[in-house]
Amino acid sequence: MNFPARHFLSVRSAAALGVALFICAGLAGQIYDPVQWSLEFEQERIPPGSTATARLIATVEDGWHIYSTTTQEGIPLAIGMEPTAALAGWRAYQPTPEVVFDPNFQAEVEWYTHRAEFWVEFELADGPVGPTEMEALVRYGACDDRQCLPPKRKSAVAKVVLDPAATPMAAALPDGYGPVQVNEVGRPRQSRSAGPVTEVAAVAAFEAESQGLLGFAMLALGFGLVAILTPCVFPMIPIYMGSFIGSEERPWGSIVRQASTFCLGVILLFTAIGAGLSAALGPFGLSQVGSNPWANLLIAVVLFGFALSMLGAFEITMPSSWTTGASQRSAGAGLLPTLMLSLVFTLASFACTGPFVGSLLAGSIASGGGPYLILGMALFATGLSAPFFALGLFPALVGRLPRSGAWLSVTKRTAGLVIVAVGLKYLANVDQVLGWALLPRERFLALWVVLFAAGGLYLWGVVRFGDDGPAQGIGLSRFAVGAVFLAFAVSLFPGMSGASLGELEAHVPETRSGIAPEAGGLEWIKDDLEGAFALAGGSGRRLLVSFTGYACSNCKWMKANMFTRAEIAGALEDTVLVELYTDGFDEASERHQELQVERFRSSSIPFYAIIRPDGSIAATFSGQTRDVSEFKAFVETAG
Repeated sequence: MNFPARHFLSVRSAAALGVALFICAGLAGQIYDPVQWSLEFEQERIPPGSTATARLIATVEDGWHIYSTTTQEGIPLAIGMEPTAALAGWRAYQPTPEVVFDPNFQAEVEWYTHRAEFWVEFELADGPVGPTEMEALVRYGACDDRQCLPPKRKSAVAKVVLDPAATPMAAALPDGYGPVQVNEVGRPRQSRSAGPVTEVAAVAAFEAESQGLLGFAMLALGFGLVAILTPCVFPMIPIYMGSFIGSEERPWGSIVRQASTFCLGVILLFTAIGAGLSAALGPFGLSQVGSNPWANLLIAVVLFGFALSMLGAFEITMPSSWTTGASQRSAGAGLLPTLMLSLVFTLASFACTGPFVGSLLAGSIASGGGPYLILGMALFATGLSAPFFALGLFPALVGRLPRSGAWLSVTKRTAGLVIVAVGLKYLANVDQVLGWALLPRERFLALWVVLFAAGGLYLWGVVRFGDDGPAQGIGLSRFAVGAVFLAFAVSLFPGMSGASLGELEAHVPETRSGIAPEAGGLEWIKDDLEGAFALAGGSGRRLLVSFTGYACSNCKWMKANMFTRAEIAGALEDTVLVELYTDGFDEASERHQELQVERFRSSSIPFYAIIRPDGSIAATFSGQTRDVSEFKAFVETAG
């Protein structure tokens, strides 16, 4: 189905998508908590039936804040008390909060920083005597100037002695305090600190250096090179080069300098996009947003939108006022006009480079690091601007460039199909994390088979998209690329029956039973740490704990390609294996997150720990590695 060209995705729409990405980043960081709570009574011994006072103290890390119970914006604090036989009633008061403009909510809010002391009056029952505990319950959300962590529930406990012989102490409410607003608190789950893992220090640590950055860098550079072959870029190369060459009398060195300045301007513009997103998302957003299902869903929607544009449904354009204004300032061969020319090129090419940039940004954010964003944009721009530098070195090549034509549209349509396949990968992440079971392995691979087979048949001229006319001729290169697409589609069929797809396993859903039986023969216990400890302790065997994720590509790769190697599987024959998923929306995932942080001081996945039968830690290993000997040394760590 075709849409008129006037229906386009405006810059405002793209900005809205970017804001939504930032909001998704705010959902990250569930395992980080910059606020600690304590409860302190004013006296140790209190007579039953009297009134006792206590201070509920929030200690907040520098740069963070929590909100008052009465704030109109933000995440209001909620305070409650756990009912006991000794507690007849209670009242709480809050100190005067700071009233400031909060950039997270774009409004004035009431908050506390550093330390806040809340005043609590306990009405004690007349009956019970002896030692007792009072437990305060809180629900709060902590924010800094760039992000907000999800609301968290905690409790603070203080012990007092109910002694009829004690002297009641009269205490007046301090100045500047007012009643708290009663908000819903809820009971926190039991502390995750208890468990069989008993030590974290003095263990052998194996830190794997991620191998994903090199692959991502190659992809970013490749995207830039492919974007050259789009209808918005390729036909414009001779035009821009014509402004560099000017006349036959212009010195060659001057041409090279202007072409170099032009390329540098394009690279700086795209790198600024990456740096800006890196600063806006912050370290916690970047490290966690990749496993957040709503972020993955947004990425999938963005990719599908870009793919529809490339397949001819609508056009993505920049407002004409932007390109016109920049073009008026780009006349001449000086430094500033040349940089303005690079801005014109960046804006004018957005109709075709936008889908590549959007896809690359989505992949950068999901990869989880500022270096991916900045390096990805820099390498994309390098690939995109490379022809201008090369042609500046050899101006005579400009006249030998092939003419633009239908082959540019073919490149764009084919790239659109690939982006649909990538979007399905992110949608599958959402499906696995939320447990919808809409895209199991078989259905996902079947869709990929259809997409890549359609790409191959399109390149062969068998099928058409949009307003494409009949293929006028299939050259050797087009035929070869189509054959590669079809061969790839055929290679996916074994994976639909559970066979391992090797390197591709990192990007497709697992089989229902995890690893295929023929691939290593290892048996994993899922999300049952207590049962795994009982099994290991009863048989005197080691335990290997794998902190993993439904949406973690590196985790899937390690499980499908490292643990299935004969030397690794052999070293684990007498080891109990348990995998703990950390990115689900269930209570088990939250429990596993907290266990990993509290016991192993790590929040990255994959993360592996070898536990001795007595519950102590023998060694840990963080991240993905392709070095078999390195990982073998880890799994052979003596119990």
